[in-house]
Amino acid sequence: MIKSRKHAQSRFNQHMSAALAAMLLPVAAHAVAAADEQAQTPQTLSEVKVQGAAEDTFKADRAVSAKYTEKLVDTAQTITVIKKELIEQQGAVSLTEALRNTPGVGAFFLGENGNTNTGDAIFMRGFDTSGSIYVDGVRDVGSITRDIFNIEQIDVLKGPAGTDNGRSAPTGSINLVSKRPQLEDAYLGSVTVGSGKQRRGTADLNKVIDADSGIAFRLNVLDQDSENPARDMIKNKRWAVAPSAAFGLNGPTRFYLNFLHVKQDNIPDGGVLTIGLPGYTPPYLAVGTTAASREAARLDRLRLAPLETAAPVRSRNFYGSVLDHDNVTADQFTARIEHDTAGGIKLQNTTRYGRNKQNYLLTAFMATSANLVNIGTDPNAWEMRRTNMTFKDQTNKVLTNQTTATAEFGTGAVKHTLVAGLEFINEKQYNYTLAGTVPAGTDLLTRTSIYHPNPSAPQNVAIARNGAQAEGSTDTQALYVFDTAKFGDWIINGGVRVDHYSTTYNSIALQGAVTSGTQVIPVGTRLPTTLKDTDTLYNGKLSALYKVTPESSVYGLVATSKSPPGGTNFTLSAANGNAANVNNEPQSTTNYELGGKWDLLQQKLSLSAALYRTEVKNEVEVDPTNAAVFYQNGKKRVQGIELGVTGELARGWLVSAGYTRMTTKIDSGRLVTANGENSLAYTPKQAFTSWTSYTLPFGLTVGGGARYSGKLLRGTDGAIGTPAYVESYWVADAMASYALNKHIDLRLNVYNITDKEYVGAINKSGYRYTPGQPRSGSLTANIKF
Repeated sequence: MIKSRKHAQSRFNQHMSAALAAMLLPVAAHAVAAADEQAQTPQTLSEVKVQGAAEDTFKADRAVSAKYTEKLVDTAQTITVIKKELIEQQGAVSLTEALRNTPGVGAFFLGENGNTNTGDAIFMRGFDTSGSIYVDGVRDVGSITRDIFNIEQIDVLKGPAGTDNGRSAPTGSINLVSKRPQLEDAYLGSVTVGSGKQRRGTADLNKVIDADSGIAFRLNVLDQDSENPARDMIKNKRWAVAPSAAFGLNGPTRFYLNFLHVKQDNIPDGGVLTIGLPGYTPPYLAVGTTAASREAARLDRLRLAPLETAAPVRSRNFYGSVLDHDNVTADQFTARIEHDTAGGIKLQNTTRYGRNKQNYLLTAFMATSANLVNIGTDPNAWEMRRTNMTFKDQTNKVLTNQTTATAEFGTGAVKHTLVAGLEFINEKQYNYTLAGTVPAGTDLLTRTSIYHPNPSAPQNVAIARNGAQAEGSTDTQALYVFDTAKFGDWIINGGVRVDHYSTTYNSIALQGAVTSGTQVIPVGTRLPTTLKDTDTLYNGKLSALYKVTPESSVYGLVATSKSPPGGTNFTLSAANGNAANVNNEPQSTTNYELGGKWDLLQQKLSLSAALYRTEVKNEVEVDPTNAAVFYQNGKKRVQGIELGVTGELARGWLVSAGYTRMTTKIDSGRLVTANGENSLAYTPKQAFTSWTSYTLPFGLTVGGGARYSGKLLRGTDGAIGTPAYVESYWVADAMASYALNKHIDLRLNVYNITDKEYVGAINKSGYRYTPGQPRSGSLTANIKF
């Protein structure tokens, strides 16, 4: 709200001022002749106030990155922009929840064996994309759960992003755009209570310090202390503060300073036993070739026979312990300067230092035959050994400086927009190994009931660092150039990027008792290892777009991406079969895309359609006849169609929806799914997402949406008896909001209104799964001044 003439005009006011000036020009010319007559007459001008309100809409016109100079309708690539208006209507608070608005993207993979993924473990179009998450164009390393209290919008780039970001996931990247100070006073806040003892409060305060100089300050804060409506014991507790300042907002040179501090004290979720789910059978021992092994398998089959008809466990069951925790501290400082030169060149320089530290312990489990005990006639007496304690003592750091220059010029009938940039990046990761010790003759952790676990049972475990550790560091120098050429109805875009990187990996392992020649290496000996990998990556993309009408286009695109050994986890290896072996070539990806985009209804509604094909090669494969020999001849393929609609169908009626159908295939190499199907794991063949809302004349807004995820295949690691896939599901949510007055509105969100039971994620072994959110709700009061 504009409270005085000292405040800068809103965009609406600027447009109105320009229109009024144009209409008044003739009057002004006529008035010049009479100016002298009135010069000596005192004049009193009355104050004129023009007020305008910005429209809430789900449609964005552009991606934020300086590398994308055209509107989305004129950008030859699938880019989904998720705006804060959509996020707020849905009551989403984390990145994972917000990404439900783009089809086929989600946290489908729970982890390997006894390990559980932490943070935003995002899969996109068949591949892990958690290492390609950016904040304001800078890679955000670390396996943490990202809150979106300080986020303006989320840009989801689908297809190889190597030309944009350097080393990256094969199928895209995610960029979170932070809130910035504005030249308009605003005081916003929200308080949310809901199922699972949800308690959350946010505040967003923007203050103009000096409108004439363009100085403004903004402060975003968060406090949350919530449980999980789907699970016992799970805790999501965090607080954060994000102050930012801007200088010169109304001038050619603008300077921004931002700081983000996040503190999380959570209890992690290790998942639920898959006993009783469709496809589950007891994990019987394999029948061996000897008489003794065959007899052991027969006895094991008799012992575990009751599991064949076992009922599913309670989905709220928590199989962890009182020791479990996930403590995160993250700090991020960013300085950005933007300058518009007199010659029309736009310069942008960003410096970022970020650090996040995670201290994590999860009491995990693997429900193997050996770990399932007391399987008698009474299921209440069935127990499970918990043999896995998953630790993470990890610190990630990033220091980067990025410079981008954008210039427009012409060569004859061709208009060019040239973007060139230079980046210097240093990323580090420190890992320390922790171990638990117990008194001799006792289990590492107490056994737990399968149907009635008691997480409060005391544990007699001493936990400390054991001396093993690792440090990975990657230095990158990158240069990139993009050119967008326009002539007639054509827009041609080409870009190249060169990344020179150097990764160093230092590790200290603890060796067991072995003999090397005549030398005996004692248990616990610290064995240091140093590995290095240096190379230069070349990526490019080329697209041609034809403007069918001023509001529509069709296009074709080819783009590449590369990921070298240790490219996402800073870990190198000397083992032949390891994908991080320093002698391996980078994983290489090529993407082909044909599509069309249309802006309708006076550019308020956007439609998009794309056919794509992604080929990934240089995957490490073992020789089928000799397990000691490895090749880089593995090749995977993902292809499909993606449709999208975003914007306003009619006055007050907003919509956002997307559909994708994917087929995946292993062209060369071993199959990776548990059921032996030639497909990629953790990739639904079909996915659909939708959300719509309508504001009634008397101020009530009602909305809702439905999501569909197709059958999900899990990976394979030799586990016996566990489900090879999880079934498809539909989930529907609803929302209603009403403005009590101009300062306060209330919003009610109801999730999973049909109380559908479904599996949200499954681990590689299939022993554990994460249940989907049950029917639950939240009530939010939004406050604004």
